[in-house]
This record gives sequence, C-alpha cells and structure tokens, in this order.
Amino acid sequence: MKKLLLAALMMGTALTGLAGTATAEDSPWMLRARVLAVLPDESAALSVGGAGLAGDADIGDQYVPEFDITYFFTDNIAAELILAVTPHDVSAVNVTVPGALTNATVDLGDVWLLPPTLTLQYHFQNGSKFKPYVGAGVNATFFFNEDEGPVADGMDYDPSFGPAVQAGFDYDLDGKEGGFALNVDIKKIWINTDVTVDFTTALGATVNADVDINPLVVGVGLAYKY
Repeated sequence: MKKLLLAALMMGTALTGLAGTATAEDSPWMLRARVLAVLPDESAALSVGGAGLAGDADIGDQYVPEFDITYFFTDNIAAELILAVTPHDVSAVNVTVPGALTNATVDLGDVWLLPPTLTLQYHFQNGSKFKPYVGAGVNATFFFNEDEGPVADGMDYDPSFGPAVQAGFDYDLDGKEGGFALNVDIKKIWINTDVTVDFTTALGATVNADVDINPLVVGVGLAYKY
C-alpha cells in the first residue's frame, strides 16, 4: 500500500508540470455536490487467539452527501479529490464459538469512515453535451467515533490504503463549456482493515478480524465548472 501512495504522489508531481496548459480561460476547476449510495461488499476472516472462528461481517449501506474538486490539466486529463464521511452499522453474522455461540448475530455498533479518494481521469471529448470519463487512483480510509455496541467492550479499526476505479459522465445543462452540469459517477473502492474486538466480558477473549469492505459508490448530483 506504501507503493500505491508513492505512485499517487509521483503522479501528482508529474502532472503539476502540465498545469501551465490550463489557464483561467480554459476553466480548469470543476466543483461537484453529489448524493452517494455507499454499498459495501463485505467479508471477514475471524480468529481468537490464533484459532479459527466461524463468522462473517455485515456492514450497512449508507446514503450521504459528498463534495469533490476536479482540476483539468488539459481538456482530457483531470484529477479529482472526493471528500465525504459515512457512518455504518456493523454486525458479525453466522458467528460460531464452540461452547458459547452457534450461528449468532452480534451487534458491533457503528463506526464512521473518512475515505478521501484521489483519481486521475480521462475525459472523452465528443463535441456534445454528454461527456463521459473514466478514472483510477488511490484511497485512504480512516475510522473514527467507534461505538462497540451492547456486547463488545471495545473496538479498534486500522486505517486502510487501497486502489479505486471510476466511470461517469457530465451532461451540460447550460449549453456551454462552463456552468452547470448533471453528474453521474460510479466508483469501486477497495478497503481492507484489521479490526480488534474486545469480548473480555462476554467471551473472555479478544477477537481479531481481517475485514474487506470494498464498497461500490454510486453518486448523482450537480457539477459547476468555472
């Protein structure tokens, strides 16, 4: 994951040299406000003290507002940074602990995610109001405001670093290069975190989980280019 971050830094440094090609007349900045559907595709591997533990993760879908900033280095090449936070309910499902639980569902409370994502985009220029694009980049996800729920004594989530890909389009509403546009965007983000759950009171043990969240993020909103 360190290599991903280094690659993103090198990409940003290289593209900065192209910024001179985008002038105020070229309208290099685009701002978007979207409503996101964050749809996790979750899975988990659980263990207690090195022993196998049956179970999986269930992370709730969420719908949140989002803001992003795009800078056009050229008519075709742009970089986008998305900014949003998402709260998610978390449960362990189909949990089996010999002598304690069988196919149980355990409420693990909720957690907030801060997942800034930077992508490099290619915008197709076709001379029409419909302007599709594709992109790829990196994501960093940080977890905060953990609520362990009614069973666990505490929870700890490690930060995650992973790739992201996207596809979308802008549809000009003003009939000109600048101004407002309708935006539809789909991203796939790979998020993996190591979670430590303290079950000292309930089970007399600490449970470690390798959790993949890997959400599909679908956004619809308005863009403004100036």
